[in-house]
Formats: sequence, C-alpha cells, structure tokens
Amino acid sequence: MQSNNPVFRRSDAFNGASANAYGNQTYPGNGAAHQSYGQTPGHGEPQYGAPTITGRPMTIDSVVQKTAISLAVVIVFATITWWYTGDIKSDSAEAQQNMGALYGALMIGSLGAFALSMVNSFKRVVSPALVIAFCALEGIALGAFSKFIDAVFVADNTSISGNIVVQAVIGTFAAFAGTLATYKFFNIQVGNKFRTFVIAAMFGMVGLGLLEMVLGAFGNQIGLFGFGGMGLLFAIGGLVLGVFMLILDFDFVEKGVAAGIDERESWRAAFALTVSLVWIYTNLLRILAIFSQD
Repeated sequence: MQSNNPVFRRSDAFNGASANAYGNQTYPGNGAAHQSYGQTPGHGEPQYGAPTITGRPMTIDSVVQKTAISLAVVIVFATITWWYTGDIKSDSAEAQQNMGALYGALMIGSLGAFALSMVNSFKRVVSPALVIAFCALEGIALGAFSKFIDAVFVADNTSISGNIVVQAVIGTFAAFAGTLATYKFFNIQVGNKFRTFVIAAMFGMVGLGLLEMVLGAFGNQIGLFGFGGMGLLFAIGGLVLGVFMLILDFDFVEKGVAAGIDERESWRAAFALTVSLVWIYTNLLRILAIFSQD
C-alpha cells in the first residue's frame, strides 16, 4: 500500500503494489511534524499493497508495546534533564549557570530530535535504535522546555494539582484517550479530503514556524511562539491539528494491522504516535502557560 505520509511512505511493508483483501486505499498516520508527502501516480489516493512479511505480523499489542517504550524513553530523559540542570528560579550565579545549561539542552535536544525525525521519516527500513535515539533527544528538549515554563509561570507555592506541567501531561493523555474513544465509538472513516487538509495544515504550521525562527534571528518575530494573543491562536491551532494527526495515526495503524504488515513496522507506528503526542503536549503546555499569566 502507498502512503502519503513520509513515515510510512518509505516503508516497503506499507507500500506494496497489489491490492489487499479490502481493495481499498491506505490511510496515512502522522510522522514528524516536518515532512514531505507524495501520492500514487494516476490515482490521487494511496493503495493497499501486499506486505512482505519477514516475521510476525504487526498487532495492536505490538504497537502499544513499542509506543509505551518510546514514551517511557521520552519521559525518562525529560526527567533526567529536569533534575540535572538544577535550580533556575533563584537569582544566584549558580541559577544563571543552570539556565545556560537548560538552554543548551533545549537547543541540542530540539535540533537533534528534528534531524532524527527527518531520518526516521524518510528511512525505508525502520530502525528501532534511531527511533529510541529520537525519543531520547525529544525527551531532553521537552524536559528543558517544561522546566523553563515551570520556572516562568509556576509560583513556588503552587500545589501539584495547579502545576501546569502536570496538567499538560494529564491533558495530553486525556486527549489521546478521548480521541481514540471518539475514533472507535463513532467509527470515524478518514477520507482523502480530510487527510489532505491535515497534511496541508501541518505544512503550513511548520512553514510558519520556520519563518518565525528566521525572523527571530533578525529581531522581527511575529509572535507565533510567544505568550500573547498570536501565540495563543497558534498554540490552539497546533493542539487541534495534533488531535487530527492522532486520528490519522489510529486509522493507519488499524488498516496496517488488518493488512498484516511486518511487526517491525510497529516501531514506525510508535514513532508517529510519539510525535503526535509530543506535538499535543507542547501546544497544550503553551496554552496553559498563557492562561496562567496575571
């Protein structure tokens, strides 16, 4: 089967030439939020193909297991980054030094995760080691970003229940559970128009983000990543898009399991789901930070 999504498009198992038992098109999941897409020539929609099975077929359980491992790596490295960078809330020289280390971790983690997201998205044979490496770097970036938000927007006497970082984590998993329940309960069918819209929106947001980075280098930011009105609109749009990306992921995994693709592709699905959840978390955290301002 042929996928429009680069995460799945580079997979031989996801991109066979013949029709499967359904005789229907495939449905792409989400990959890294920064990608390129193609379509089946002459059809405009991807097609199921006959997967090449080298071992056991992919199952829902295998996807859940690999996704759990991926998310565990993200959480572990985020926690290590949080604690390793030390106190950054005081006015001491040590706190200033720790803040510098925090920014360094954020830059290294973000750039490294972006690079590996590109490799994982376009790599034909999925590499579990590279997926785990991506998760580790993503965890470093998220740990640094979360600690920065905590330092700026969370008061010292704020309880755990009022901590926006904790709220964002809970909200992310609630969004995942709610989207999955909605997808199954309402039997959502992903059509080509919806898929194209999500892909176009993803490209648009990534393009705007890159434009903001370039303008920021010259001191002329639009405010898309800020904590004002423009930043709030951008974050809300990103959150909604993240939910749509999850729907594409669920649909593609469901169809992939039905087609009996190789179990190794569970790592590709886990990578896509992890990217979607990270996307949702970062946008939700920004929204909570904006609303927590005085």
